[in-house]
Amino acid sequence: MKVKATFYHAGCPVCVQAERELATALDSSRYQVEVVHLGQARERIQEAAKAGVQSVPALVLGSTLFHVNFGAKLSDLM
Repeated sequence: MKVKATFYHAGCPVCVQAERELATALDSSRYQVEVVHLGQARERIQEAAKAGVQSVPALVLGSTLFHVNFGAKLSDLM
């Protein structure tokens, strides 16, 4: 069974670069990757907050959160 991987971002240059380099580098035989652009899917901001995301870009692998660099505070997107 694949582990769910959710990559949250806001579309800023830092986020787009992290998506290109990190989210696409995950082993697709191990991870089911979903990329969520929070600027376009604003209804998912609360989901990201529940997962512990404080800034984007961020990657959630299963239940483990990784903040990647700094593009924007989640609170700025709300």
